[in-house]
Amino acid sequence: MPKEEMEPIASSEGVKIYCPKNGRFSFFNSPYPAHRSCSAIDIYPKNIFGDVAPSPFGGEVTEIRRVKCPFGKGFEGTSHDCVTLFRSLENPERWIKVLHIEPLIKVGDVVELGEELGHLLRSGFFDFWTDPHVHVEVRNPSDSLRASGGFKFERLTDVRNIEPAVENLKGTVVESKPEYSLIALDGVSQHGLPVDVDGHTGLLDAGIPHYGWIGVHMDAPPTLGGTASLCGRKIGIIKSVQSNMGIAECCGLSFALEGKPVRLSLYLWLSSRPLVKVVPQRFGELALKRLEEVSLSIF
Repeated sequence: MPKEEMEPIASSEGVKIYCPKNGRFSFFNSPYPAHRSCSAIDIYPKNIFGDVAPSPFGGEVTEIRRVKCPFGKGFEGTSHDCVTLFRSLENPERWIKVLHIEPLIKVGDVVELGEELGHLLRSGFFDFWTDPHVHVEVRNPSDSLRASGGFKFERLTDVRNIEPAVENLKGTVVESKPEYSLIALDGVSQHGLPVDVDGHTGLLDAGIPHYGWIGVHMDAPPTLGGTASLCGRKIGIIKSVQSNMGIAECCGLSFALEGKPVRLSLYLWLSSRPLVKVVPQRFGELALKRLEEVSLSIF
């Protein structure tokens, strides 16, 4: 099988991490602490659970450890997850930690960028709306397994010359199923959902409001204490900055669609038109039709 076309999205300690060009990725759209500290990336290839994911780096397999999962939250998940460790080919002094794939490789194998890594697991650690993805961290070999302790990432994807922040959240349903609906918002065509940060435009990367924090990507570091606003509504205050990214604390906002409370799941997209994932409060609660025109409200 030919390798997928990959694009560099982040780097840490001399190690570059790549994403399939037709995929999406997130630094902050997760409840886990490593994402809040800018030391983890989730890569979403355009695949379904059980498909094979391409490797987002080059490395030599050093350890494969299977861990028991909780039962899926409203879905049938796998009984285990996998932690796979690699020695980076770019910087052998650093290891790469991967979660959520059933490896097709064994200890001692060398995997090149874009080669087959493993089958995408529907882990019991996921929520019902979580899509298949590969979780990646760069680690010190002496501290490779803890939930925290990874090296911080810098984003490589260029977010300059993006559209100005949107004035409303209106768009068209492109996909709908019991887990979530995907909305193509009007006025959004590059990389992600634009947000205003003190008069400058950034891109949102977050699960809001359910995770309590909001990731913002800028072409320059945002200012600590700066205000992130969406459709003229304050949604967060910048509390920490890493390179050209900021993390804001949520400001008690809520979203609704057709009068029902919903949650938004937001990512960075490379070549596809960015879509907003709208998540119901309960599985199957939101029934939308493909090509339906909808409007989200903030309150």
